[in-house]
Amino acid sequence: MRWGRYEAKAAAGLACFFSLSAWSRWCRFPRLCARLVLLSLISLLGGAQLALAQAPSAEPRPALNLALDAELSRLLRIGFDKPEKAMQGLQELRRAAITARQEGQLRLAEARLQVLAGDLDGAKATAALLERDAAVPIEAVKLLHAEIMERAGQTGDAAELAHQALQGLESTCPTPASSGSSGSPPPRSIEGCDFRLAWSALRVLGRSQLKEGRLPVALATAQRGLELAEAGGDSLLSALSLGQMALLEMRQQQAERATANLALAVKKAQGDSLTLAQLKNFEANLAASRGDSRGQLKALEDGLRLAMDLGAGRLSAQLLSNTADAYLQLQQPAKALALGRQALAELLRFKDVRVERSTRLNIALALIQLGQFDEARRELARGSVLRGEQPDQGLRAQELQELGEAWAKAGQAKEAIALYHEERKLSADLTARNREAALQLLKIKYDSDRKQRDLELLQRERSLVDSQLLNRKLAQQVGIALALLLGLSLVLVAVMVKRVRAAQKRLKANELLLRAQSERDPLTDLANRRHLLAVMAMQPKAQFSGALLMVDIDHFKHVNDEYGHGVGDLVICEVARRISHAVRSVDLVVRWGGEEFLVFAPDVSQEQLMQLAQRILDEVAYLPVQTETGPLRVTVSIGFAHFPLPPAMLDLHWEQAVNWADMALYTAKSRGRNRAMGIATVAAGDADALMQIEADFDAACSSERVSLVEVMGPSAL
Repeated sequence: MRWGRYEAKAAAGLACFFSLSAWSRWCRFPRLCARLVLLSLISLLGGAQLALAQAPSAEPRPALNLALDAELSRLLRIGFDKPEKAMQGLQELRRAAITARQEGQLRLAEARLQVLAGDLDGAKATAALLERDAAVPIEAVKLLHAEIMERAGQTGDAAELAHQALQGLESTCPTPASSGSSGSPPPRSIEGCDFRLAWSALRVLGRSQLKEGRLPVALATAQRGLELAEAGGDSLLSALSLGQMALLEMRQQQAERATANLALAVKKAQGDSLTLAQLKNFEANLAASRGDSRGQLKALEDGLRLAMDLGAGRLSAQLLSNTADAYLQLQQPAKALALGRQALAELLRFKDVRVERSTRLNIALALIQLGQFDEARRELARGSVLRGEQPDQGLRAQELQELGEAWAKAGQAKEAIALYHEERKLSADLTARNREAALQLLKIKYDSDRKQRDLELLQRERSLVDSQLLNRKLAQQVGIALALLLGLSLVLVAVMVKRVRAAQKRLKANELLLRAQSERDPLTDLANRRHLLAVMAMQPKAQFSGALLMVDIDHFKHVNDEYGHGVGDLVICEVARRISHAVRSVDLVVRWGGEEFLVFAPDVSQEQLMQLAQRILDEVAYLPVQTETGPLRVTVSIGFAHFPLPPAMLDLHWEQAVNWADMALYTAKSRGRNRAMGIATVAAGDADALMQIEADFDAACSSERVSLVEVMGPSAL
């Protein structure tokens, strides 16, 4: 058998070890002999390790078709939103595939498209076939299982499988020190590296680390993904890695680096609208981290336009969900609720549990702001089912903080306090874990000469974090106090509002009562002149329309003089009652003054007006008025007219109309009382002629310029 030089070196080391071990039994200096034995062992292990490293693999990995890999990467990007279209493209590629390795690449891509479409059962069945396919690397199958578990919401198990897949995939990839920087050509070692699968494994791992709140570790993972994408020359993957790094840096208060990385990501994505739309999501997250809700909303709306123009339904749903979050920050819960439900319908079609959970949280927050607490609790229960038992302390802490603030603002102090305690405990654990993760990264990154200084810096940062935690605790306590104060204030405000409304209602009722009392005659309870003025104010000033009847009790002075004012008041009240009974319900009866009454009858003809005057005469004189001194016969005289005055139909102000009715009344009195005199026609062609007649009414009647009609009372017939 022929040995190579490394096998010979390993054998020599082994022989040296055994020879020295035997010699050490007779050595006079045991410590020196022990050191020699140790050196022999090191030589042995070094030779064996070098021999194994240089030995050819028994089963070399099949070569990856880079052109096919690039095309499959493009189809997977399409499949994120349009899995059916990507599947059609995959079938076209399958017709041209010839080698077993290429067929394995196609089957793997098919399974990953099934995951994107939410067909997890189909993806599992395809994964079972791939496990028996020797042309497909086991690391690729592990990554497929990781993506299936992540899609099902099992992020912890998904991260473990992604880590296992990454260990095998990165064994053929360039190390971080050798990967090319932006703009530099990829190293030669990338030819044997399936960098896109490795990048996907890092993506799954990084999302899990982010959900767990391990921000420093997640940032290191995103940095490694960028190095692989740069080494492979894939600018779109580089852009997405830079966007993820920007988000993580912003969450760790590295605003300048985050802004620079996002700008570089946009530059790399130029020409690809889908990637630009995805980066708008990162830009919105950065704006939200700064508290810039307007900037967040603008970035999301820009991204949503791009996504909708491309027909990217799933990405549009994610952007709609994040837009709902922006509207929540702007205190517009109705819009947030509508957008959240719109996004949820699309996400359910894709069975995207990860984004569905955050969308349901936004819907619940909107319902809390709208005061729909029972519906909000149901949404939170659905989100809890989606969360399961996964290790997502970082995401859960953020959810608890948002929910606690929402319940506090809604005045639900009990739920806000419970969430505050849960979030405080989780945040403390998360901060401790972040400190430990940051410490581990520092130990890996820096050499032994700088470790002590970095540890001292970490201690100072730890003190600062502790101070921040203390400040945050105080701020949360203040928040709880404010929430309780807000709740008490709301109760007090509600009581005050209720009392003010009751006072306003009483005041308005009193005002209406006073107004009614001021417009009623206290003796007869009829309307008075003030009420008539209010009614006539609604009439056109120079266009009075309707009929007026001026009624006067005959010989009322005799009643007062002979029977006293008490009987006089009784007569006035009884006459008022009888006039009110005689007129129509739409007519207005006014006590004009003393023993005079005025009746305003709208929408009445000349014939109906005469009938109305007859009813008043009959109603008043038909029965005597019963007084303490015995029955008393009472009659009235009436003057009436219909306006505008026929035949010229000249417009009159209502006060002039009252004067004409009064003149007709005096004519009735002068002709013997217990009768009604009405103005039938007036021979006046204009306002001047009308004024002349009014100046000498008796003469106008004698010269027949005024035509009168007479209605006799019952005892005067």
